[in-house]
Amino acid sequence: MMKQQYLATSPAGVGVYLAQELLSFGAEEVVERPVGVSFTGTLALAYRVCLWSRLANRVILQLGAFDVRSTDDIYEAVTGLDWGAHIRESGSLMVDFSGRSEAIRNAQFGAQKVKDAIVDRYRQAGRSRPSVDLREPDVRVTAKLAKGQLTVGIDLSGDSLHQRGYRLDGGLAPLKENIAAAALWAADWPARSRRGEALIDPMCGSGTLLLEGALMALNRAPGLMRQRFGFQGWLGHDETQWQAVRADALEQSTQSASTDVEIRGYDADISAVRRATDNIVRLGLESTVRIRCKSLSALTRPTHRDLVTGLLVMNPPWGERMGDASSLRHLYHSIGEVISREFTDWSAAVLTSDVSLGKAIGLRAHKRYVSEWAT
Repeated sequence: MMKQQYLATSPAGVGVYLAQELLSFGAEEVVERPVGVSFTGTLALAYRVCLWSRLANRVILQLGAFDVRSTDDIYEAVTGLDWGAHIRESGSLMVDFSGRSEAIRNAQFGAQKVKDAIVDRYRQAGRSRPSVDLREPDVRVTAKLAKGQLTVGIDLSGDSLHQRGYRLDGGLAPLKENIAAAALWAADWPARSRRGEALIDPMCGSGTLLLEGALMALNRAPGLMRQRFGFQGWLGHDETQWQAVRADALEQSTQSASTDVEIRGYDADISAVRRATDNIVRLGLESTVRIRCKSLSALTRPTHRDLVTGLLVMNPPWGERMGDASSLRHLYHSIGEVISREFTDWSAAVLTSDVSLGKAIGLRAHKRYVSEWAT
């Protein structure tokens, strides 16, 4: 099968982990970029990344990169591509444009120019033109303008891949699923789970960290619950190949269903516990992930199953997200006290955007990751 060039976009700071993930899938020519990671591979590999990536936002099939100085250059570059191989005449499209130049002052104007060039390609060939659909297009075209170069591609993912399909209500300021997965990856949770360690989140909210941890430990593809991917309306889509990739993921999910892993969550807010429980049920993980209503001060170390160690992970409130940072110092100090009292032999990973709050925990960090991860 022919190999092509792709770009997997990701949140800032996640690229190093995404590159490792892509290599594990069998991707070639893997290179970290400012907006993600580029790689080459077959269409089957691209399908696998869409279904299996825990870290990517989108997977873009790269159609070409062009040096441009004017709107005319952009028009000529885009009309020169064979759009008939990607979008059916009766189909629909939308253009996702980013970047600016002296000629293109805003994304809306840039998207309009790219769209005009695409539909004119059909008119020039005497064919009907596809329509524009900004909500559910058959094909989503991406165009990025940076430093005088226009990169054009087809978005194979559709909605961002962090939207797994299991979380209908994330509550206040929910943590994005791929950010949760990146935090667990940085904390070496996949290897820890294989060693039989436990995962506990004492402030679990809607349960995102726990659920992503469970999907990792069970080797379950995170995209299995998604209803649609962007490639399903694309003319280059190979349904037989896609079904083979999906069937393999379903088989692996079935084989790992009995994996014995200890994952627990607690939250003082009963409404958060209910949301988390709904998400657990939606994924069918009731026997793996257990949630209880409990305050941080009441948290104690598990004593059953001879658990020796594990990973304590949490995304506590922080100033930007939920109130004034100065009022949260006591909470972070309490986190440090609980870790010191109950989890001396465990590892802990705490997500925060405020370094001073992190220091208020009162414990020295073995590793610190600085990024622009956003909830």
